Amino acid sequence: MLAERDGFLRFLRARGAGDLAEDIVQDTWLRLASLNTEPIADPRSYLFRALNNVMHDRYRSAQRSRKRDGEWLEINSDSGGASDAPMPDRALAARAALAQAEAALRAEGERVLDIFRLFRINGMGQRAIAQHLGLSLSTVEKDLQKAYRALIRLRETQDAE
Repeated sequence: MLAERDGFLRFLRARGAGDLAEDIVQDTWLRLASLNTEPIADPRSYLFRALNNVMHDRYRSAQRSRKRDGEWLEINSDSGGASDAPMPDRALAARAALAQAEAALRAEGERVLDIFRLFRINGMGQRAIAQHLGLSLSTVEKDLQKAYRALIRLRETQDAE
């Protein structure tokens, strides 16, 4: 096999093995080394046939692998019903953080919490909030400042932990 190695590589490359030709020769060598066979009448032809078979085995294996991977991707693609919901541990952590933020804002007063919700969550303007709640614009601004300071304090305590 070693004496005909270059010829085997040319043979495989001519049949499309490309860069895999070296690997195919080695695989064939390992397979043949483990066989206990009778003497072979035409060893050169036998080796060419064995190389061809190993090359075809690799091709079929790669084809099955591509098919399997394609089917897996098709089943597990976004259109397969994957959820956009966060993972349960992240959802739990987000709910806990929201509860802490609400508690910090509520500690400043219900009005501060309401104004913050209207401004940041509902997207209502400060003037509209003032008119909606019957407050002055200055009161709405000051309550928003209280809310932001409370959230900053909360963040600082969380970072310290």
